[in-house]
Amino acid sequence: MKTTLFISALLATTISFASCNSSNAKPIKNIGTEKPTENTKIQVALLLDTSNSMDGLIDQAKSRLWNIVNTLTTLKYSGKTPDIEIALYEYGNDGLAQQSNYIRQVTPLTTDLDLISEKLFALKTNGGNEYCGAVIQDATKKLQWKKENSNMKLIYIAGNEAFNQGGINYKEAISDALKNDIYVNTIFCGSSMEGINTFWKDGADYGKGKYFNIDSNLSVQYVSTPYDDQISKCNVKINNTYIGYGAKGSSKKMNQEAQDKNAQGVSSANYAERAVSKSKAVYKNESWDLVDRVKEDPKAIAKIKKEELPAELQNKSEAEVEVIVTQKAKEREIIQKEIGELAKKRQQYIDAETKKTKSQDDLGNAINTSIVALAKAKGYTVER
Repeated sequence: MKTTLFISALLATTISFASCNSSNAKPIKNIGTEKPTENTKIQVALLLDTSNSMDGLIDQAKSRLWNIVNTLTTLKYSGKTPDIEIALYEYGNDGLAQQSNYIRQVTPLTTDLDLISEKLFALKTNGGNEYCGAVIQDATKKLQWKKENSNMKLIYIAGNEAFNQGGINYKEAISDALKNDIYVNTIFCGSSMEGINTFWKDGADYGKGKYFNIDSNLSVQYVSTPYDDQISKCNVKINNTYIGYGAKGSSKKMNQEAQDKNAQGVSSANYAERAVSKSKAVYKNESWDLVDRVKEDPKAIAKIKKEELPAELQNKSEAEVEVIVTQKAKEREIIQKEIGELAKKRQQYIDAETKKTKSQDDLGNAINTSIVALAKAKGYTVER
């Protein structure tokens, strides 16, 4: 069955961005008074059914990743933007090993957003035997969930077969998740009543999360804005501020551009969303970008071997490299600020246009409300 609204729903689960001119669940305890930590995180695991009927689900995930990131960045804890980590699982695919319950961890929880995009675009559908309890258990036990209560930990599982299939009881798997303060949300790809009858709602209720169903016949609706083209031009400029270093510097920089093309191939609106994400603090690449590395460690240049630098910098002195990195950092900051200003106008335009049209499905707003409630209960605020 084709489904094209999943991540729209999920996205909104997180809440829902100038001219780059020349230049039944138990209440969640409130921990708002807890002393904040420096590494507060929002951790989200996406568990996607990749059986034959789920092509639309995967297409939706591809088109909404950057919107997820952008809406997540509206959440603050003690006035600070938490680190965002996303993990990706696929399940229900006959191309996976039977002994693993047809489950694959595609990526661990990671801040490498380009990696998530890369892996999403590589997913293929095939088969299936969909074991929801098994994939929830695997994600709970094998992902590196943080223990601090200030962290927000969420699982979103989407599919269209009975929730109670397989040898692992979904209630036991969800119980283990709750012991780790991980809340389980379910998205059934089909009618609401069918999802209720096949235990998807029960799974969400048991997991202190929310149950949603999506209409598989509805397509993603994009709002083109007068700001998309300007934001896209800024995106081209911001790419020129990245300096790859180390063994993966060159390949990661190439992948950054490849994910730009993937986003652009979906729609101009999606491309603009990705550019907005790249203007946010959560889009960070210190493992391969020298500018981000120095931002994290001001003494990084002295620690990096000459041969780890790009060819054009290997013959320069440490002082000369520092000057170049500083200049690129300033350029990036200016461009990010311009994108941020454009993004606010863009979101205002989208909000205004959305009010003019009848929503075919208001699940987005429903999920938005649920994530805001959870975030507030966890001591977070929402800042657009």
